[in-house]
Amino acid sequence: MAFSFINHLNKKRVVLASGSPRRKEILSLWGIKFEVVQSTFSENLDKSKLSHCDYVIETATGKGLEVYERLTKEDKEIDLVIAADTVVFLDGEILEKPKDQDDAFRMLKKMNNRVHRVYTGVALIYPSAKPVYPGYELVTLVEETEIIFRNNSDEILLEYIKSGESLDKAGGYGYQSLGCLLVKKINGCYYNGVGLPTSLFTKLEELFRKGDI
Repeated sequence: MAFSFINHLNKKRVVLASGSPRRKEILSLWGIKFEVVQSTFSENLDKSKLSHCDYVIETATGKGLEVYERLTKEDKEIDLVIAADTVVFLDGEILEKPKDQDDAFRMLKKMNNRVHRVYTGVALIYPSAKPVYPGYELVTLVEETEIIFRNNSDEILLEYIKSGESLDKAGGYGYQSLGCLLVKKINGCYYNGVGLPTSLFTKLEELFRKGDI
């Protein structure tokens, strides 16, 4: 059974500005019909000048706006663009996807037997009902999940890296797959750790009730 606002969205053109298999799976799980248009936004914002929350929000916004503006310039009708960015944060360092296996081991070793936090920023972009510049509305949110690693041996960490999961995931591990074996406990939204928090579902319902989307 689909929720009423999901039925409403499924009559519109919804675009996910991400090629992430995890984000596609989450939206599909919620029953949302969408198409994927990967963003060409360069994820190279200066981490030294932004808080971890601002970093994920601004990166998600950059991804979403690049897709929205590109499609509207092509005279394609867009009802909603969803963009997101997820990072791991520990000891004042923003951990994104590792550069190589050595970088993945550095990240996992840093998190081992400790608490770290996962932050996902989400940007929603849709046409404005008001005929004023810039012609669209932007709504953002950020979610935090606390994750506690087990005291894993170096051998376990290295074997996990050899599995191939590390290189395309923030922090060098994926909680939704084999990486869950490295984790002792999770506090907060599970789906946030995967890449799209359930607070997005709540925000979409709120915007629908207001008549914005």
